[in-house]
Amino acid sequence: MSDGLLTRARSLWEQLAEAPVSFPPGGGAVIAVSAESRLCPAAWAGIVRLDDAAVITVPDEAQALLFRRAVVDTPVESLMRPSTLRALLPVVEVLGPAALAYLSKDDFRPESGGAAVGCVPPGHEGLRALAGLAGPEDAAESGIDEVDSPVFVVRDGPEAVAAAGYRRWPASTAHLCVLTAPQRRGHGLARQVASGAVAHALDAGLLPQWRARPEASRRVAAALGFREISGQLSVRLGLDQGV
Repeated sequence: MSDGLLTRARSLWEQLAEAPVSFPPGGGAVIAVSAESRLCPAAWAGIVRLDDAAVITVPDEAQALLFRRAVVDTPVESLMRPSTLRALLPVVEVLGPAALAYLSKDDFRPESGGAAVGCVPPGHEGLRALAGLAGPEDAAESGIDEVDSPVFVVRDGPEAVAAAGYRRWPASTAHLCVLTAPQRRGHGLARQVASGAVAHALDAGLLPQWRARPEASRRVAAALGFREISGQLSVRLGLDQGV
């Protein structure tokens, strides 16, 4: 990944940490106490690794002490492994890991051909219907109901069967949100609608970000030219087990 993309990605997550913290320029991990961190749910610990450096936010000093003791000699690449963290810390719940990928205009490989792609405003009733088809878990994972950009769709008759847009995040970032109806997956529709959303973000001067856990979603991102530079993981600790 180019230094420019990495710098922009790190700037985003440093802002989301809601604390005066920076990714260590020489690699490794840094721990910051931040009760308002947006790296993770409230009262959880959040870990974001980008390339060879990681930022860890924790809600209080007690958890900071636990992490400092646990990860002082832990390689950064191991911080994305729930099994490693469970062996070192009193982890009671885990979210992730999710891969983080970014894209420059030069690396973008737009999807051409295939089904006709249209455009609807965010919150369109067709998107709500698509979310209903996908089910609450997939719809929530996609974040399609949170987009604030135009939404690119493929229709089957009057119904939207695939949709993609993005939500503006800090540091001029476009967080991509993609959803395909279950019965229409595996036919390239996600690439087609996501290509439209990515092109729109790049034209607006934004940094496209793709965050995903499922392998199929990660393949779509790779096909469009996104490059993974590690990921994000959140853990909830049981302090009565570790202090």
